[in-house]
Amino acid sequence: MSIYVGNLSYSVSQEELSDVFSEYGTVTRVQLPTDRETGRSRGFGFVEMESEAAETAAINALDGAEWKGRVMKVNKARPREEKGGRSGGGSWGKSNSGGYSRRY
Repeated sequence: MSIYVGNLSYSVSQEELSDVFSEYGTVTRVQLPTDRETGRSRGFGFVEMESEAAETAAINALDGAEWKGRVMKVNKARPREEKGGRSGGGSWGKSNSGGYSRRY
């Protein structure tokens, strides 16, 4: 299982995040997604720990804790939702009269 860590400072490194969580158990993996265009951190990350007990301890201790001037949001990560394809379906852009409306 993975832990979601939100509201991180954009300057946080994987090593720093690992150090914070290692106080509660062995960290097996840290991911800090970056923006495709700028390469800058997106302000959230994922931490995987060796045991569920370590994950629970870290979540309980760190959720709502202030770090680097930001209040962290820490909880169990939810599985990534599948994004639907662009094939048919839906009524995107259609008005009630059956025509299309443009909104900007």
